[in-house]
Amino acid sequence: MATGKCVHKGCGKVFADPEEPCVYHPGPPEFHEGQKGWKCCKPRVLTFDEFLDIPPCTTGKHSTIDDTPTPAPPPATSEDIQPTPPPPKPISAIASNGSLSTQPAVAAPSPARSPAPPPESESDDPSLEITPKATCRRRGCNVTYDPSTDRNDEECVYHPGHALFHEGSKGWTCCKRRVLEFDEFMKIEGCKKKKRHLFIGKGKAAGEEKLETVRSDFYQTPTTVIASFYLKKVDKAKAKVGFSSPTTLDLDLPTSDSKRYVETIPLFAAIDQKASQFKIMGTKLELTLVKADGSSWPVLRSDQARTGEIIQVGRPGRA
Repeated sequence: MATGKCVHKGCGKVFADPEEPCVYHPGPPEFHEGQKGWKCCKPRVLTFDEFLDIPPCTTGKHSTIDDTPTPAPPPATSEDIQPTPPPPKPISAIASNGSLSTQPAVAAPSPARSPAPPPESESDDPSLEITPKATCRRRGCNVTYDPSTDRNDEECVYHPGHALFHEGSKGWTCCKRRVLEFDEFMKIEGCKKKKRHLFIGKGKAAGEEKLETVRSDFYQTPTTVIASFYLKKVDKAKAKVGFSSPTTLDLDLPTSDSKRYVETIPLFAAIDQKASQFKIMGTKLELTLVKADGSSWPVLRSDQARTGEIIQVGRPGRA
């Protein structure tokens, strides 16, 4: 087998030893009803960045020939062809006696959106060391750091936008090109250039990046508050989640990609410390906080300004 760049999904390394272990996805990608994953393993995520972070599931050998199987489309049957039903009438426009009501239909309230995560750093901190196998963090670049290269000669070609999949077509929000196949999408060249690559960003100390904030939201029932803090790759063995008092939440969340979020959160109201629970998932920390008095929480944090909005049961709120 010739040496070169491995074309296996999830690998993409430049290899010199064909016997070197290769960790990759042997199956094709699957996108269905907003969920994204690989046919060869179970994780399913919602965003494209999370999809790219799904760890490969198979160990084999590098290859310069793509042998990923292409799934054949299922044959159409008569059962697949169904007449299009007429659109249903709005429930609010029909009175209880069957006659049309003069009351206008009321639109369902849209869930409140949580704050967006902080923007990515524009450049690397020159005082910090870059590991030899670091990969550019900008979308669509994927260049690996070469210590022998003069950084003043670098040119990063990347996509500043986000992945866009719509009705079978695939592309980026920042440029116009659209393709049908996932492999072709991965080959779409970036549409913006910068002088240097972004391998580590800023705010790291001793190889670890301190996060000032992460995206969060919450909703509630009459007895609990369910809060989510969105952070990928949290190291379950090292993470610490504590309830140091009925109104205090302590978080220390290191990740496997050298990030760390540490925060002490003053809660809006008291909780039952022993009954409250948490679980760490692939993309977030989810807490079930048991209310001590059953009151409604307009905000998650006591130091957070109230918007005057009433958070309904089961409706996400800002945090």
